[in-house]
Amino acid sequence: MAEHVEVLLTEEEVDAKIKQIGEQISKDYAGKEVHLVCVLKGGSFFMCELAKRITVPVSLDFMSVSSYGSATKSSGVVKIVKDLDEPLKDKNVIVVEDIVDSGRTLSYLLEVLRGRGPESVKLCTLLDKPERRVTDVQVDYTGFEIPDEFVVGYGLDYDQHYRNLPYIGIVKFD
Repeated sequence: MAEHVEVLLTEEEVDAKIKQIGEQISKDYAGKEVHLVCVLKGGSFFMCELAKRITVPVSLDFMSVSSYGSATKSSGVVKIVKDLDEPLKDKNVIVVEDIVDSGRTLSYLLEVLRGRGPESVKLCTLLDKPERRVTDVQVDYTGFEIPDEFVVGYGLDYDQHYRNLPYIGIVKFD
């Protein structure tokens, strides 16, 4: 089965939204430091661009969790593939995610991170699909609410393809 990608959000739209989120985080954490936790692999593109736009001191760490494999829908089974390198004790943590879909993965991950003693934990996502939510997850910073379509680009992939697209596109199967 072949597929093609249709543009949903242009590179310019994504860039403007990331700038806006960075400004809001900088305002919310004025006088403090934030510790960004990137959910790999998809969140890396978003986190790098977001970090450049935050004006308060920023530290970074990376975590890899899996609930998809090579499927287009979450399996519901969450596995930590790579854990954090640094402790979270007393840090203002912002989990940076590419997309919030069912909420299962993030709900599990946020519970794990809150148990590590941070001062605060917030969730920031580039894309949100609230109509797909099966678990209640509080998203503190949202780039775009999008329809229930399978999207790629800007770090999001379909079976490891399309991550490098500079825009967000919808995968259409022929």
